[in-house]
Amino acid sequence: MRYVMRQRLFSFGDDFHIKNEHGQDVFFVDGKVFSLGDKLSFQDMVGNELAVVQQKLLAFSPTYEIYRGGQHAATVQQSLFTLFRAHFAIDVPGPDDLEAQGDFLDHEYSFLRGGQTVATVSKRWFSMSDTYGVDIAPGEDDVLILASTVVIDMAVHNQSKRHE
Repeated sequence: MRYVMRQRLFSFGDDFHIKNEHGQDVFFVDGKVFSLGDKLSFQDMVGNELAVVQQKLLAFSPTYEIYRGGQHAATVQQSLFTLFRAHFAIDVPGPDDLEAQGDFLDHEYSFLRGGQTVATVSKRWFSMSDTYGVDIAPGEDDVLILASTVVIDMAVHNQSKRHE
């Protein structure tokens, strides 16, 4: 399934919609303004909370935790030392960990599990420069991958703001 997202919308306090490839709103992300660290509520269009994203404070590198139904679903952490390419680890309970690697500032990267691509993020599909797509393979956890995409965008753009 392909989803459409807008660049640099994922920051502290922002609310936004994630659309399907036909332009229909399918998910709503509610940014929590009055929380310590970044916190987002990932919801369906009826308002059911599907995931909560919470920034882990006092971590050595950008680290976010994703909860589903009150249970820890994943920890997304940017690797501190990578040569030539950026890298994020998505640690999920059990053996199905993911990693994201590629060009995060330009929204050209892939999610991999065991070396196999399970999702790609790309601006190439769109003529508008601030729009990009997330293409997720059938049978994958769309909510987990989209929430991880939001986390990566927050981490990368929060860092680039600090260096401007």
